Amino acid sequence: QVQLAESGGGLVQAGGSLRLSCAASGLTFSSYTMGWFRQAPGKERAFVASINRSGGSTSYADSVKGRFTISRLNAKKTVYLQMNSLKPEDTAVYYCAADEDESFYGPPTMRRYNYDFWGQGTQVTVSS
Repeated sequence: QVQLAESGGGLVQAGGSLRLSCAASGLTFSSYTMGWFRQAPGKERAFVASINRSGGSTSYADSVKGRFTISRLNAKKTVYLQMNSLKPEDTAVYYCAADEDESFYGPPTMRRYNYDFWGQGTQVTVSS
């Protein structure tokens, strides 16, 4: 049974930082592109960042470029999202997702519907 367990969310003031983690189990982690998405109240789930199987290629939403960094440790079956210079508009539930990908070195997808498995989400609240 595949499980993706997010952690690290919380309440932070604008300008602060948080580091999200997503621990995977029940799958061959290195076979999956990993992504982070977020969903604010009343809005659709939106792409934040993704990383390919090798960890050598990443993609970011324009709204987080230069502030967020995605990384992964295949040996620990974990993907991370370092979030700096947080803004109130970053407030959302953050979800980790896994996309089984044949390509080890290719660019990671940003398409929500490519992802096969999802975590339960972790709340991030940024106060002004």
